[in-house]
Amino acid sequence: MATIPWTFTPFPPLPPAFLPNTRFYNATSPFSNITYQISLSYPFQWGPSSLLTTEITNKTALTIYVTDGNALAATAADHLKRRKPVDPSQPDALVVGIGYALTDNVYALTQRAIDFGAPIPGEPVPWGADAFIDFIDLSLRPWVQCTVFPSVNFTRDAIYGHSSGGLFVTYALITRPDLFDTFIVASPSLTLMNGTVLGNVTMQLGDGMEIPGEVEFGQNETRPAVFVGYGELEDYPLRKRTQTEAQFQQRRALLQRFGPGKWSHELYDRLVGSGKMRDVILKEYAGQDHAGVAGSALLDGTAYFLDW
Repeated sequence: MATIPWTFTPFPPLPPAFLPNTRFYNATSPFSNITYQISLSYPFQWGPSSLLTTEITNKTALTIYVTDGNALAATAADHLKRRKPVDPSQPDALVVGIGYALTDNVYALTQRAIDFGAPIPGEPVPWGADAFIDFIDLSLRPWVQCTVFPSVNFTRDAIYGHSSGGLFVTYALITRPDLFDTFIVASPSLTLMNGTVLGNVTMQLGDGMEIPGEVEFGQNETRPAVFVGYGELEDYPLRKRTQTEAQFQQRRALLQRFGPGKWSHELYDRLVGSGKMRDVILKEYAGQDHAGVAGSALLDGTAYFLDW
């Protein structure tokens, strides 16, 4: 498949004590207005930040691709670096954050709506989920593996997405289940696109009985694993101390319209029913809301991916 060429431009080197073993790049296409901000975080055990990444040899690594990288990539990177000293058996892992060139927000609302296939009400945006998949698979991943770390042996990959990012990861799962070993889905906004992504799960993967599905796995192909997480308070919010009853009812109606918990259960049931996944985990986070569960599901989903 032909791809649009991308140019990866490194940021100036950071001070040694500031985000050690983390590199930042702008990824730009000469044929579009899209610029992604890419972060790469790698283990301390691979050497100091002053060491060129091309000089890192004799290492084997897993890779976690984190959408909404401005908001969440550092969370995953810090988690791995905190976890390693207390669990020396943890495999080496690289965190690739896929974000945007932002200075006043951690979410690029319009661009992520395009990339994740999650339209904004009242603001029509073009469909870009397939192009985003191609960017990750055909431009970003080869650049990480062949240009930045050419002497590292890369094995399994995972991808994480939250909210509309979770919608995107679900879409990637049913259209390109071969793309990643593990798909980590947090509070997916499955009601967007009129629920078509959720509706297509059974069409693509089957129901294990009457509907065979369009996706087939060869006898020796590794089937993907899926981690799905959501917060208890997303579907059943509590009234805040500062809210009036009217404000609370308005907020509750809005949250329940999206119902991540309800639809996470439905997604889980359909994935398990398909019989085509290697493993599927569903976890509810007690006392957590939509924003809070983004980090919790990322940490647990990362551990799930690492501990196979």
